[in-house]
Amino acid sequence: MSETLFEQIIDREVPADIVHETETTLAFRDINPRAPVHVLVIPKTRYRNVAELAAADPRLLADVLSTAATVAEQEGIAEAGYRVTFNTGDDGGQTVYHVHAHVLGGAPLGPEAAPR
Repeated sequence: MSETLFEQIIDREVPADIVHETETTLAFRDINPRAPVHVLVIPKTRYRNVAELAAADPRLLADVLSTAATVAEQEGIAEAGYRVTFNTGDDGGQTVYHVHAHVLGGAPLGPEAAPR
C-alpha cells in the first residue's frame, strides 16, 4: 500500500475523478470542493511541500504549474480568472503531505485570506 492518499491515487489504488495526466503530473477533482471548479494537481514524485519541491526539482514544479494552467483552460476558467494555491505545513492548512496545487475558479473567489 502506498504511503499517502495521493500516492494511492497515482497508483490507482484509490479512485479519483482524473481530469488531466502527464508523464510527471496528475490532476483530479477535490472531493471537498471550495469553488465550482476545484482541481488538485500533484507531481507523481512525492515531495512533502512546495518548498521541498522547489529546492529539489524546479522543473517538476514548473510542470505542476503548467498542468494547472492546462486544467484552467480545459475547465473553462482561464479567461475569467482562477487561483492556484499551495498549502504548506499545519498552519498553512496542509492536510496531505504530498505537495499539491489547488486550482480554484468558476465564480468570484473574493480575498484570499480573511482580515485579522
